[in-house]
Amino acid sequence: MKLSALALSLQIARDASQHRALLARHKVARWIRHALDRPAEITVRIVGEEEGRELNRSYRHKDYATNVLTFDYQQEPTVLADLVLCAPVVQREAREQNKTLEEHYAHLLVHGALHAQGWDHETGEDDARAMEARETTILAGLGFSDPYGGG
Repeated sequence: MKLSALALSLQIARDASQHRALLARHKVARWIRHALDRPAEITVRIVGEEEGRELNRSYRHKDYATNVLTFDYQQEPTVLADLVLCAPVVQREAREQNKTLEEHYAHLLVHGALHAQGWDHETGEDDARAMEARETTILAGLGFSDPYGGG
């Protein structure tokens, strides 16, 4: 399998720095590259609860921090996007879902990279199933189990 080119900027906010060791640049790049079907320039920012909540409130009008926000600026010919992950939310969800933190970060980065390419799970059940299946296939190729708990 030929992987697409990726220009990656990885930013970790001070109040999320406890996850820095887990999110080595080469790992983050590997996870995202496996989700790409075209070249991309992606910024990944790991944030704390306050910044995550403010961004979700400003851009989605939802007053809580969410696990991942995808800001996709261009899909063709090169994907241009920002992926913002909220460290406390990712950590809490990993614990609740009995996953390792690494496993959950990998899943959310793949999920965000797919959104950046136009995949959308909120447009209907068929789209949601297709996106989940794609995520599961990508994550299996990376050595991770089904993020949705299936077979």
